[in-house]
Amino acid sequence: MKKINIGLAGFGMSAQVFHLPFWRADGRFEVVKVFERSSDKAKSVLPEAEIVRSFDSLLTDDVDLIVITTPNQTHFELGKAALSAGKHVVVEKPLCATAEEALILADLADKQGVLLTVYQNRRWDSAPLTAKKLLSDGLLGEIVDAEFRFERYAVGLNKKRWKETGGAGVGLVYDLGSHLLDMAVDLLGMPSEIYADIRHQHEGALSDDNFDIALYYSDGLKVSLIGTKYAREPLPFMTLHGKKGSYIKQDADNQEALLVSGMLPEGDWNVETPQEWGVLHTEIDGQVMRQTIPGERGDYGAFYRNLYAAFTEGGPLAVNVRQVAQVLGLIEKAYESAQTGRRIKV
Repeated sequence: MKKINIGLAGFGMSAQVFHLPFWRADGRFEVVKVFERSSDKAKSVLPEAEIVRSFDSLLTDDVDLIVITTPNQTHFELGKAALSAGKHVVVEKPLCATAEEALILADLADKQGVLLTVYQNRRWDSAPLTAKKLLSDGLLGEIVDAEFRFERYAVGLNKKRWKETGGAGVGLVYDLGSHLLDMAVDLLGMPSEIYADIRHQHEGALSDDNFDIALYYSDGLKVSLIGTKYAREPLPFMTLHGKKGSYIKQDADNQEALLVSGMLPEGDWNVETPQEWGVLHTEIDGQVMRQTIPGERGDYGAFYRNLYAAFTEGGPLAVNVRQVAQVLGLIEKAYESAQTGRRIKV
């Protein structure tokens, strides 16, 4: 069994909650080095890994894969350095701030003959996986309206100060909107137009903390993507209305909450309870039915299984960087729309 040796850049929540548990559950990955500028948080968790104080110290012969979980503003330069050194690279979303930067990295990865992908783990939430199954089975018919929401409640500014700088690549659109846009494109394809309302609601906020982005498709479909930090009582995460039926699911998935609680992704760790199931209202063989249905199991581990297959067998990556560049282009157009107050052609 080929083991992939990982050089990990950053050891914050993303690394500890969304990446490390899946490496531990899959013995084919091993963290050999961790880049922390000053802290030693990784020492107690990864005692066998070497803690280094410079990113360049990760770019050694004993490292196969660089995983970048540092602040957004650093992603482009660190990704470029790792690719230039001939390393395979995973970057936490967002890959970078602009579509142009993403294509620069994509071209560099092609030139170096290495893998580059982005941790768009929300594609493997239960809600979008279930939506794909329902669409494939024809239970909803042609989709005419869709709505995806990330609604949370937070009185103050983000405790991660780099998220409140107001610079390129930060703000709620890049933080959560990048997931919702990626999900919409993955499920329903690229829109023809975009309109966005992007706001700063918290006192003293330099980075956007509220958005309402509308995607318009040539066939009449409209997709609404909504994010806020002032929702004590969030509306359903996913609403799909088709010409045949509807599907509504309150929560996207249970994986994040379970991972934060310290649960390891093993066995039946994230099977949803009936209370977490979504509602399907449709017509089957002439009979109208409305009932809760078990969703597809969420599976963030699929990202790394796909990466391992691409690494060892040369198969395609599930998250293609050029599609990620398209989504970053949509983010740029969303800001343009918000500034000009008009629909923007994609």
